[in-house]
Amino acid sequence: MTGLVLKLGPHERVLINGAVIENGEKRSRLAIMTPNANILRLRDAIHPEEVNTPVRRVCYIAQLVLTGDADPDEARLQLLRGIEQLSQVLTDYDSRTQLTLASRAVMEDQHYQALKALRSLLPREERLFAAGRA
Repeated sequence: MTGLVLKLGPHERVLINGAVIENGEKRSRLAIMTPNANILRLRDAIHPEEVNTPVRRVCYIAQLVLTGDADPDEARLQLLRGIEQLSQVLTDYDSRTQLTLASRAVMEDQHYQALKALRSLLPREERLFAAGRA
């Protein structure tokens, strides 16, 4: 089977191409066969009031593309600029790897993959901010 497989818990919601879909009473799996479908788990969504750090800002732009609230062509430049700015601060090997993956995904209009790579940087960013406050 090809495509993205979503494993959903009971009553979990997911946004697929602008439509909110809620799972039923039991766990289930959905196979998304359409290439380039815009998909966002609502439990993973970043809410506007939570966009308060550099990584979250870039993630939010990718998320807006997935929700259909931003034009992919217009968001591309913002995403690439944001990724470039992050690469000047997050210089360790793992961060650079994720930023490279995110950049490639943006260039290939794979915004879900870009968001996935960028979200992996959130714990690292949080640790850096915590260390700066200490």
